[in-house]
Amino acid sequence: MTVFGARVASLPRHVLAEGPVWNAPSGTLLWVDIVRGTVFEGELRQTTIEVLREWQFDGMVGAAVPGPEGGLLVAAQDHLVVVAADGARRDGPIIVRDPDTSRTNDGACDAAGRFLIGTLRFDEAPGHDVLSRVESDGSLRTLDSDLSISNGLAWSPDGRTLYSADTIARTIWARDYDSASGAIGERRVQLRLDEHPDGICVDARGYIWAALWGTGEARAYSPDGELVDVVQVPAPHVSSLAFVGPELNRLVLTTASRDLDGAGLERYPDAGRLFLADVSVTGAPTFPWSGSWSSITTPAD
Repeated sequence: MTVFGARVASLPRHVLAEGPVWNAPSGTLLWVDIVRGTVFEGELRQTTIEVLREWQFDGMVGAAVPGPEGGLLVAAQDHLVVVAADGARRDGPIIVRDPDTSRTNDGACDAAGRFLIGTLRFDEAPGHDVLSRVESDGSLRTLDSDLSISNGLAWSPDGRTLYSADTIARTIWARDYDSASGAIGERRVQLRLDEHPDGICVDARGYIWAALWGTGEARAYSPDGELVDVVQVPAPHVSSLAFVGPELNRLVLTTASRDLDGAGLERYPDAGRLFLADVSVTGAPTFPWSGSWSSITTPAD
């Protein structure tokens, strides 16, 4: 097992930074602060990530992914929002029917550009969270309806396996997946963990990298479940991670300052910031949303 360190890469302290995704066409990084309802776009420099733009939303924001022609698809607290390059916004399908009890959570796109998005109940009652996929016509297909915080999503390098984190269940699921046809196989256990997995990503070897909430670590597991790499982060709540840069050879990790009291924040002054780690492997590519302004229907529709 190889142990790596991580260094602070951003100045702002977030409440709950999440969902980093590399936008290859623009050469920028997207991430969110869920609690503050903010989407960030940043520039990756040698040792830092500098904020270039911000988008503010009412309520919380679960995830954001790049879209066509410089736009974004954003999972706001209870529904999707398309943001055009000029800043214009169009509301999309409702994901959460009762925003007083739940919100959107982690999301990602498959190789065909379909967006998958999960939910999180505020009371963390097990077995009630949902993972859905937005189809090309804007309709929703439910993949799971019995999760206990639907969290990180990633695909194997060949795109044939979907991995999804079920946080309270301490499980990473796997299922066969065909991006071309949209066919989805039965869910099966990929990893059972002693810790709570949050965001996940996959490297070019096909190893799963998981941010483990409350541990100050991210860990990489081989396809047969062997722990092979650990990144130690000087912040206890590591929330997500992604391979970034033109060569996908750097690992960015998001963290949270949430759930830390005064003593905790004094002990971990960099909690809530972004970190970078050099882990000697490259990541599998991720994909933008392939939909369009016209393909999204409004909640009223």
